[in-house]
Amino acid sequence: MRVVGATDHNLVIVNSSQDPRDPHQDAEPGRNGTRSVLIDPRTLTTCRHRVHLDSAYPELIASAPEDIGVQQRRESAQSHREDMLRRLMAPGGHSWVLIDQSGPTRERAAATLRACAEGADRIWGAVLPLEFDTGRRGRAELLIRDADGGGYIPAIVVNHKVTDPGSGAVTSGLDDWAPSVDPDRKVRAQLRDQLRLAHLQRMLQAQGVASPSMLGGVIGYGGERFLVHDLAAVMDVYDERFADRLAVARGDRFTSPSQIGECRSCPWWSRCKENLTAARDVSLVATGSRAETLRAAGVYTIDDLAAWDGPAPEEWQGNGFEDTVVIAKAWLGGVPLVRRQPEVTVRRADVEVDVDMESYQEHGAYLWGTLLTADGVTQPYRPFVTWDPLPTRDEGRSFAEFWGWLMGVREQTLAAGKTFAAYCYSRAAEDKWLLDSATRFAGMPGIPTVAQIRAFIDSPDWVDVYQAVSDQFVCPNGKGLKKIAPVAGFNWRDADAGGEASMSWYRDAVGYDHEPDLEQRERLFVYNEDDVQATRVLREWMTERAAAETPLASEL
Repeated sequence: MRVVGATDHNLVIVNSSQDPRDPHQDAEPGRNGTRSVLIDPRTLTTCRHRVHLDSAYPELIASAPEDIGVQQRRESAQSHREDMLRRLMAPGGHSWVLIDQSGPTRERAAATLRACAEGADRIWGAVLPLEFDTGRRGRAELLIRDADGGGYIPAIVVNHKVTDPGSGAVTSGLDDWAPSVDPDRKVRAQLRDQLRLAHLQRMLQAQGVASPSMLGGVIGYGGERFLVHDLAAVMDVYDERFADRLAVARGDRFTSPSQIGECRSCPWWSRCKENLTAARDVSLVATGSRAETLRAAGVYTIDDLAAWDGPAPEEWQGNGFEDTVVIAKAWLGGVPLVRRQPEVTVRRADVEVDVDMESYQEHGAYLWGTLLTADGVTQPYRPFVTWDPLPTRDEGRSFAEFWGWLMGVREQTLAAGKTFAAYCYSRAAEDKWLLDSATRFAGMPGIPTVAQIRAFIDSPDWVDVYQAVSDQFVCPNGKGLKKIAPVAGFNWRDADAGGEASMSWYRDAVGYDHEPDLEQRERLFVYNEDDVQATRVLREWMTERAAAETPLASEL
């Protein structure tokens, strides 16, 4: 591991010498000559059937291509960890040991235990010995020596938010471990973090180096403080979950596929989908816990659900049961979209502007794409962009130009006595970055106030086409723009277009890892233009043809 700017004389970097590419260096034979099953905390919150498949067919999963979204999240998380290490080490004052990550697991584990025995204040990249008897494997970004009770407190660095504005969370500063109730933060529930810390606590206990405090720390996105978890409160949940997943991995418990949100990025999904489709499994139209509720009510297939007559099952959570029955009927009939009511409407105006924003993770919004249609005539696509790598102040410049142009069109339209509307598809992201940009770049030329942004997004001039679709259609294949717009006859020019793919294109376009790739910039413009064109086509289709081309729910 190389740490830029690490000059503290208390820093020790522990190296390993064995070949990290040897796949058998950490293996230990199990019963009957088989390798022991070892699971890490990821399995505690993943699909049980995936745990089975990963364990039963390791060669297949090793050769499967990594989902691009998973890859991007992994790379982003690694970058966040490296940034946090620099920040954590900057103040000095602690003795640090950095475990070299290039060596085999057993060498890194031995180095970690040596650092614990020597009483290092903080150990980065800690790896704990593989537990062939219990089935555990795990690593922590950081171990913190408990100055009060002795032993080590596990801490992890994650690339998601762990707190929200509020009060009541227990936090600690990054320099000195001193947990206290935080008057400005409340906990954002993340069971996966708590279970990972509980897993590490059990492994530290097995080595006799755990702090008796039963606390764990998480540094989330933003990296301002540790969120402190009381691990005693989740140990029973952890032990039960771990025992279940280990039994699944060892083949001692049976599992079967069922569609959940995780399936979208799972390398096994094509195999599972084939089996579920052949069985006409109900989870294809009612995913996750809803499928479990239906099975408990005796509904196992899509056919069973389509034939349902009566109120929702007693255990059904929330609304939407009638829609789910309609979706089952639509699936059987191969119908991609179903009307809720005879008429389909969406707000229209003399002057219409379609808007689509592109952002990069939580670093900012680099592109605001627009499409102006005035009196039925659509003008060329117009982007407002910065190609300075985010985060950058130049984002404020491009946002100000976009806002000034949009408000200028609006003012001129209203002054001419005509009607105006701006459209987006699923406004949550656009609203977030409109408000965030006004806050971050306040005082820069052309930047509106938060109050001005709120006045616009709360007005009838800001139209969410996604909401119009949700209100008037049942969508068997999902409500995403790329699911709905093809029904209206629109298709994207780039077959790989998508939010996660665009993240990779953006890295190349701005040159995060090499010289900027101008072709990828053009690719992003094409993708963004197609998104605003799709919103326009969908809106016009809803007005002109949707009622004639889609069946009513009552007709299925």
